[in-house]
Amino acid sequence: MSLQSTDQIADLITRIRNAVLVGKNEILVPTSKLKLAVTEVLAKNGYLSAYEVTEAKPRGVLHITINQPGTSAKINEITKVSKPGRRVYSAAADLPVVKSGRGMVIVSTSKGLMTGREAKKNKLGGEILVKVW
Repeated sequence: MSLQSTDQIADLITRIRNAVLVGKNEILVPTSKLKLAVTEVLAKNGYLSAYEVTEAKPRGVLHITINQPGTSAKINEITKVSKPGRRVYSAAADLPVVKSGRGMVIVSTSKGLMTGREAKKNKLGGEILVKVW
């Protein structure tokens, strides 16, 4: 398990996507506040079953349960929208709708990470981080 990553969210998204593609139920990821916040939003909206942080040295481990054994994953596709070389920002009125509302985007706003629907409701724009459906 690598401890250093240039783009923390891309690392998390890639690990989740790869686990879904090969049919794994759980993954272990080095933790950070940003990874934990993205995982909380995904779990709160039903895309992940559960998550747990285990303290370890030099850094904690984020244990993510994608789906329960015997069930299929809720994630069909998960991609990183804003990248280190090209940031994508949007005003509250222009936030994208994914798959006619069946998916969601995760937006980094001044009030923290939230879904696109929550950001529109609170009239907050920001950086579009992740698109999932």
